[in-house]
Amino acid sequence: MFAQPSPPQHHRSHSDERGPSDRDDWVARKKTGTAGVTPVPSRGSLRGLDWFIFFLADVQTGFGPFVAVYLTTQKWTQIEIGSVLSIGSVIALLGQMPGGAIIDAAKSERLVAGLAIATIGCAALAYAALPIYPVVATAAMLHAAASCVLGPAIAAISLGLVGPTMIGERLGRNARFASLGNGFAAALMGICGYLLSSRSVFIVAFILAIPTLLALMRIREREVDAARAHGFVHASAPEAKSTRVLVLLRQRPLLVFAGCILLLQLANASMLPLMAGIVTTRSSKWATVLIAACIIVPQAIVALTSPSVGRKAQAWGRRPLLLLGFGALAVRGVLFATVHDPYLLVAVQVLDGITAAVFSVMIPLIVADVAFGSGHFNLAQGVVGTATGIGASLSTLVAGYVSDVFGSSVAFFGLASVAALGLAVIWFAMPETRPVPQNLVTDQPRK
Repeated sequence: MFAQPSPPQHHRSHSDERGPSDRDDWVARKKTGTAGVTPVPSRGSLRGLDWFIFFLADVQTGFGPFVAVYLTTQKWTQIEIGSVLSIGSVIALLGQMPGGAIIDAAKSERLVAGLAIATIGCAALAYAALPIYPVVATAAMLHAAASCVLGPAIAAISLGLVGPTMIGERLGRNARFASLGNGFAAALMGICGYLLSSRSVFIVAFILAIPTLLALMRIREREVDAARAHGFVHASAPEAKSTRVLVLLRQRPLLVFAGCILLLQLANASMLPLMAGIVTTRSSKWATVLIAACIIVPQAIVALTSPSVGRKAQAWGRRPLLLLGFGALAVRGVLFATVHDPYLLVAVQVLDGITAAVFSVMIPLIVADVAFGSGHFNLAQGVVGTATGIGASLSTLVAGYVSDVFGSSVAFFGLASVAALGLAVIWFAMPETRPVPQNLVTDQPRK
């Protein structure tokens, strides 16, 4: 029989970002009918992605709790503030799957990401320039809609640059730079808000959109392989696009994982707000400092450990790390219910950092595992993103009600029980999704 062609050889001057993945990815592309020379990402593109994520986190930070503070200073009522925040939340929830589908259909993920950044910058400027209800509500909708495509765009660009075999470590690096960006932006905007005014926060967010776009431009378009960025399409699956979507959405691992993420958010989203209220009650003098520390500690853990999480996911598989993340969340809920010293509660936030580090890497990584070959990687991200939004929305509502009626300890034990349920679902129902290396590098059929 005819001999198989040898995969192309590449120089490995940046082995920390690629390593042995070049041959594996070439073979995978050959099997899926997209054979050819795999683009090797340059140091400039990889560093551009790092700084894009860093500055993007800076821009997005301005739309967190600073919105409520700023609108309060503009004499808005709590009903008006709540309605604007709700509008953004609803758009963000409904836009997850369409946002992923847009990225899957896009010919240039960089272009879509650039337009989204420009939209968010303009929204920030609108907040600062004309804080009246119609303008702010429109800006909130535009910001939420743009954010729906940015998460899938980052994951798609990352997958398009490094390929499926190195995506774990790359996602860990993404999480590190996002965490560093959040911490830097929170400090910068806090200082600007204190020294200048709360309006300056949104001017800073608008200005930071400029280096974000410049960093995005450093990612070379030709190095982002479109087939990889969308999750390939197997040559053995020539069915229509609509059929492939239905097959993807019926995949048990994707549905089980989306359910687990809903439980994760249901248990996690309201823990810090509940704890902040308790800290304020027990130590009002130091409440602001303690709450700031509770935010900074997990960010530091994420920045330090995320790349290691990506590497361990490739070595150990996905399920052990998922169990670790849910276990840390369950223990954190129990400690919040039983620990009464507000200073010890800050130490408990180390567990939040562990959970955040695990899932900031695992969510896009497992989605990439499950959706590989469908050509709809980013739509699958939207499915999980929708589960995230539903869980977070229910968490604050349910936990707030339980805390008011039965007390905060009962609420924390309840949230810990939800996390324990998520751990049980991972243990009993979630299959391992890590690709088996030998299946990627051999052309021999399995017996």
